[in-house]
Amino acid sequence: MHKTAVNHLPNTTTRFYQMIDFKDNKRISLAPMIDWTTADFRYFARLFNRYIHLYTDMISTSAILKGDTEYILRYDNSEHPVVLQLGGSNPNDMAQCVQIADKMGYDEFNINVGCPSDRVQHNKIGACLMAEPKLVADMVRAMKDSTDKPVTVKHRIGIDTFDSYEFMRDFVGTVADAGCTHFIAHARIAWLNGLSPKENREIPPLRYDDIYRLKTEFPHLFIEINGGVDNLDDIKTHLTHVDGVMIGRAFYHNPMLMGACNELWGEAIPTHREILENLYPYLEKRAEQGANLATLTRHYLGLFQGLTGARKWRQDLSGKRNLTVDDIKQAGESVLSQNGL
Repeated sequence: MHKTAVNHLPNTTTRFYQMIDFKDNKRISLAPMIDWTTADFRYFARLFNRYIHLYTDMISTSAILKGDTEYILRYDNSEHPVVLQLGGSNPNDMAQCVQIADKMGYDEFNINVGCPSDRVQHNKIGACLMAEPKLVADMVRAMKDSTDKPVTVKHRIGIDTFDSYEFMRDFVGTVADAGCTHFIAHARIAWLNGLSPKENREIPPLRYDDIYRLKTEFPHLFIEINGGVDNLDDIKTHLTHVDGVMIGRAFYHNPMLMGACNELWGEAIPTHREILENLYPYLEKRAEQGANLATLTRHYLGLFQGLTGARKWRQDLSGKRNLTVDDIKQAGESVLSQNGL
């Protein structure tokens, strides 16, 4: 089996980073996360940063074609640019879903070729598709024939014993020949048997150099890196090697990191008070729609990460059957006052 050591980010001078034309050529994305990047979290995420591309959690083609399509694909207009990530393996089904979502105004469409969960493998969804690059290419062609919007692929650097750089390179080359020009690479292989999805995010070593090399060998492709990134300095360093950085759990658990990314566009970081004041009208609207705020606010527990009172904020919003907007306001004001915000 091919072995590669864990990457360490190289030292990069500030001067070199400042040479990057970020607004035109670089990108930051919120990663798709099942049950986490829901419409309610994406609205919240947009309050921190107006540039980041927001991905839905993975939505299967069967859910869209057989379920409550409008509810499943709902989003707020403030979410743009918003990307629909699809889970499926039938080119015709993928094309039908794109046609439906295109009419609803989604900005991009992404194919999930990265999820290692055994729950989706039996439907031939996720990372197992890396073993079938021609099928992924067929899906890309079918989707591109159904929309003028970008069609992208999110994948791993390998699966099981197919973990060499050359395996990933050949996968990308085959899919690129079908017209895909944007790839998001999670910098770990996926073990499809023996590791849980959580373990697949932690145990296989990060191999950032493989993705840097991919960009070098495919300079015409837009290459975005994913996996293990949790601070602004590392984001900046990656952007000296690739075209974009995708972040999942670090953005979810510490959403102010999305705010900190405003520095990349030369804009100010929103304050915690501004976030709350812009969130309250949305919560009031959702409450009027019949949403259970006690369930919805699980997405907002990380707002005060690192501040005095953050634990009490989480306690006030968790484990309750009923929660009102006034309850949330009271909890928020308590943390703001403790920190002089």
